[in-house]
Amino acid sequence: MSQPRVTVIVPAYNALPELTECITSVMEQTLGQDQLEIIAVDDGSTDGTGKELDRLAALCPALHVIHQENSGTAAVPRNVALDRARGDYVFFLDSDDYLGPDALRRMVAMADENRTDIVLGKMVSVGGRPVPTAVFRSNKPRTDIFSSAAYRTLGCWKLFRRSLIDRLELRFPPLRNTEDKPFTATAYLNADGVSVVADYDCYYHRDRENGNNLTRTAQSLSDRMQGTRMCFETVARHLGPGPRRDQIMRRHVEWELCGPVWWLLLRESEESIRERIYPELRAWVVNWVTDAIIERLEPRDRLLLHLLRADRFAQVLTVVRDAKKDAGRGHVIDAGRAYWNHPLFRDAAVGVPDSAFDVTDRLPVHQRTDAVRWDEEGVLRLTGRAHLEDIAPEEATTDLLLRCYDAEHPEIRVPTRARPGTDAGFAADLDLRTAAAGAPLGRGRWNVFLDVRARGVRRTVRLAAPEALRSAGGRPPYEGITVPDRGRPLTLTPYVTPWGNLSLNAGQEIPRDDPRYRVTGMAWHRSRPGTLTVTGTTADEGPGGLRLRVENSAGERRELPVVPGRDGGTFSAELAVRGLRPGRWTVTLAPPGAPCVAVPRPAGLGAAHWLRFARPYAARPVAAASETTLVVEVRPVALAGVARRKLGEAVRRIRG
Repeated sequence: MSQPRVTVIVPAYNALPELTECITSVMEQTLGQDQLEIIAVDDGSTDGTGKELDRLAALCPALHVIHQENSGTAAVPRNVALDRARGDYVFFLDSDDYLGPDALRRMVAMADENRTDIVLGKMVSVGGRPVPTAVFRSNKPRTDIFSSAAYRTLGCWKLFRRSLIDRLELRFPPLRNTEDKPFTATAYLNADGVSVVADYDCYYHRDRENGNNLTRTAQSLSDRMQGTRMCFETVARHLGPGPRRDQIMRRHVEWELCGPVWWLLLRESEESIRERIYPELRAWVVNWVTDAIIERLEPRDRLLLHLLRADRFAQVLTVVRDAKKDAGRGHVIDAGRAYWNHPLFRDAAVGVPDSAFDVTDRLPVHQRTDAVRWDEEGVLRLTGRAHLEDIAPEEATTDLLLRCYDAEHPEIRVPTRARPGTDAGFAADLDLRTAAAGAPLGRGRWNVFLDVRARGVRRTVRLAAPEALRSAGGRPPYEGITVPDRGRPLTLTPYVTPWGNLSLNAGQEIPRDDPRYRVTGMAWHRSRPGTLTVTGTTADEGPGGLRLRVENSAGERRELPVVPGRDGGTFSAELAVRGLRPGRWTVTLAPPGAPCVAVPRPAGLGAAHWLRFARPYAARPVAAASETTLVVEVRPVALAGVARRKLGEAVRRIRG
């Protein structure tokens, strides 16, 4: 008997009617039944689930059914199946859910090609059940939990390399809830690479028609405590103290500690809270929650953690009970800082530090852009309103800031003038022909910000486009003007971003969305340093004259044709970034006779390094450079900085 590529494990308890679609979706995988082993475990069902599994097994030699007494948890049937699994990979599928037809083939191919131990397939909500989205914004051939959003999803609905599971002797703890989180966390922390398939709907996640999902019915804080403890202990066992541990611990502090406390604590009896739950919550905070974690959380979580750390049992119950009422208490402004006006703010008897209530960097800016128009002389005139929450509008002072995100032009500040008869109204005249110290706006794309100040508090936020244009959808450009710039024409065009903000384009084509072309993968070439590999799909029979384009703010442009894939619906291109001059380069697709198409920045793409004339160079994506498009910065590596970093790492290893 040949070894299967994938063992799909399905625990099932009273799983009708969804079970049939679940198992059928595996049987019909394009990977082929000869490459599959399906192990379904009937966990003492009483609704005919066992008989339905036996019926399906008679139709599919790859399906093996195990019947056992009810265990009350999905952990036990998963472990029973793991003991029998033979596949190169293991995939866990809940009996409520189902797979897209090509899901396993794509995930196995991703793992094989990139030699990764875990693959996440894009999840889709069915019936409104929450699914993670941040990690699935783009394909990630190879990443890790520190440079991607993968650790935000600790459900076990993933493809795991079986050798990783065997090496770690991984099994699920027999818990009613959160049983998969310690399992997945341990796998993540020991995996040799993580991949993400984001360009295909792999996993359909749904609620049962009868609402009896185990994770829905086991909804008490008591059900979660042991699994949460195991998560904290797992992270501490595999990561030493420091920023990396804090980054991972923060996920558990927010989602497994604070979140359930606000949601579930008061469902427990006060005796149970006092004698059993509260002491453990406090121990987690004392042992695992650092100041660096607390300062990155929202104010109500900061307050809760400080109270737990200070052993304030009565106040913990009070702030949880009054959370909804206290959320709307507004803010106190003092010495240029904004604080949440909570009843415990500066209560000397409780002693919670002011930093727990500090919302200066989160204080909302209320803004409205009324009009953006050109006047007869080619000046862009903007009018609107802006003020800080809980500060009188007439106290606000507002300027505009222009920041170029794909070139290193200096920031430009544009003072505004007050509009008589309006609260916090402002008006600004922006002459783009002379904005840069008497010269035209530098070539590139500029984001427009509001810099709002009042009573020493300062907040800088993106300028929203007028409501009429934001509600129109898409990214409609305004009419532009063309001015001379050192002997060359320069077109200046305001436009609206997909997020509804106003930006300015100086002399570059604005990337558009085009459903015919989609980038599905991006990675640095393994054997050719400084070469970026881009893959994608096209709705046309072939890519035709499609080209990959890079352009800098000086107007320099390079293009190369893409290579069609074997099936005619895919393409690839290899961009030799190492041949570009230092600076920032925007990467787009250039279809023949059509506007350029944005190439999105992949979250997991790191830096590339190479030597040029015996000097080290690097290229890395610039995270803050564009909301929509990949911008790569090419720079020589500062050798002194590298030496200092390596020395610091050596010192930390010696001390650790």
